[in-house]
Amino acid sequence: MKLVECVPNFSEGRDKAKIEQIAEAIRGVDGVKLLDVDPGRDTHRTVMTFVGAPEAVVQAAFAAIARAGEVIDMSRHTGAHPRMGATDVCPFVPVSGITMAECAELARQLGRRVGDELGIPVYLYEAAATRPQRRNLADIRSGEYEGLTEKMQQPEWAPDFGPRTFNPRSGATVIGAREFLIAYNVNLNTRDTKIANEIAGRIRETGRPQKDENGKIIRDDHGEALRIPGKFTACKAVGWYMDDFGRAQISINLVNYHVTPPHLVFDECCQIAVELGARVTGSELVGLIPLEAMLEAGVHYLRKQGRSTGVSEAELVHIAALSLGLGELYPFEPEKKIIEYQLREAAPLVRMTVNRFVEVLASEAPAPGGGSVAALCGAMSGALAAMVASLTHGKKGYEAHWAEMEQLGIRAQRLKDDFLRDVDRDTAAFNKVMEAFRLPKKSDEEKAARQAAVEEATRGATLVPLEVLRRCREALQLAAEAVEKGNKNSISDAGVGALCGRTAAEGAFFNVCINLGGLQDQDFIAQTRQEAEQIRQEVIKACDEVVRAVEKTF
Repeated sequence: MKLVECVPNFSEGRDKAKIEQIAEAIRGVDGVKLLDVDPGRDTHRTVMTFVGAPEAVVQAAFAAIARAGEVIDMSRHTGAHPRMGATDVCPFVPVSGITMAECAELARQLGRRVGDELGIPVYLYEAAATRPQRRNLADIRSGEYEGLTEKMQQPEWAPDFGPRTFNPRSGATVIGAREFLIAYNVNLNTRDTKIANEIAGRIRETGRPQKDENGKIIRDDHGEALRIPGKFTACKAVGWYMDDFGRAQISINLVNYHVTPPHLVFDECCQIAVELGARVTGSELVGLIPLEAMLEAGVHYLRKQGRSTGVSEAELVHIAALSLGLGELYPFEPEKKIIEYQLREAAPLVRMTVNRFVEVLASEAPAPGGGSVAALCGAMSGALAAMVASLTHGKKGYEAHWAEMEQLGIRAQRLKDDFLRDVDRDTAAFNKVMEAFRLPKKSDEEKAARQAAVEEATRGATLVPLEVLRRCREALQLAAEAVEKGNKNSISDAGVGALCGRTAAEGAFFNVCINLGGLQDQDFIAQTRQEAEQIRQEVIKACDEVVRAVEKTF
């Protein structure tokens, strides 16, 4: 899933009605979710955070900028924070499934539209910058709103989009693309902020001042303090005291978690704290975190324990939260703190209990049906392969296969998750077909529209089980590897996994064929039927081989 975060800053932090109007402009766009609205009275500035698919995020950003231009008059604005426009800055942040280059292109698309349609001068910054001197937001904002008239007349500071004339009401807007910023705090078992500041100085990129034996800062010939570089790049940190909890804390901003992830910073803080006679007791997230960062932390700590990393996503998140002590001050709720989980589509079937799922399956409702059951069988096939891999990794006598079993477990977990998504996708596809059949058909135009909708929905309902069928080939490959190299005490489990994979394939094949009967596109029908039949035969053959291998051990 391509997921983008957008964090626009608006020059209004006091008028709740105006802030709500801007927020409503964002909420009014389908495909985005407004996660946070953070107004500041002193700064007279509000930061809003929303996420969604790329196209929807661009539309929501445009709608918000347009609304801010209507309700905010910059000629009357004063505030503590530097600013140059009603929408001061609007960065796009890649979260998952999308690159920084793609986010930079989104910034350019938005900038062009804001300049052309709203008449607001636009500057591009960070990854979207058109020249090196415009990468830094502070450089672009130098002179602020009051200096815009003169600044825009300088050739080197002409706007990237929009008019070169001063817009007194809206000012100018800076749009760009940057990495995700993780606000992350590490807790200490001391009230001493000196310890917290010492740790902060050792970990942050800017480091700390050099001092002589008397504790005085050493300076160069120009009076500038000499500094000892810190441990981590893309890391900002400071120590402070928390009145509410009666302890010192290290407040950290990780401006590029791909370069410096939270788990490495946490481990370093733990080590330094011990050297200073203190101890890290846990940590907390301020705001949200990408799923990738949590999964990497889970893998990191499992490897430190010598355990296989071929575990479920939920287990990786649990291990990460437990190891980082994220629940020390407040309960850590993955559904609220992980960005991707905030936008996760409802999956009513896979979240049911087994008993409830079977009851619904046994009801008169036409869905869920055989397609969802086939996908569920595929998920169980992957799960059994992951189980055998886990029971083999770290087992004495299987050392030669530990690395292979770890990778097998990782692949099996991914496959299991894909199949689980297919359980609900199959039912959703069937429901779309039913919706298409319910369309009106009184006039010739309505009949044509209904037929086109039925054809499109039926094609979609065919492609879902076809994807399930394709996945079944990998399920059988994993089962075969598990039988050949896995723990022999679990060989029957691997065999059952193969049988589940075959059942999934056969069921998916049936669903492909029955849906093909409702289509008109003969080329699609022929090609799909041929592919489905070929995969079915491959899976049957592979399953038979696995079964024979299992039976030889009895």
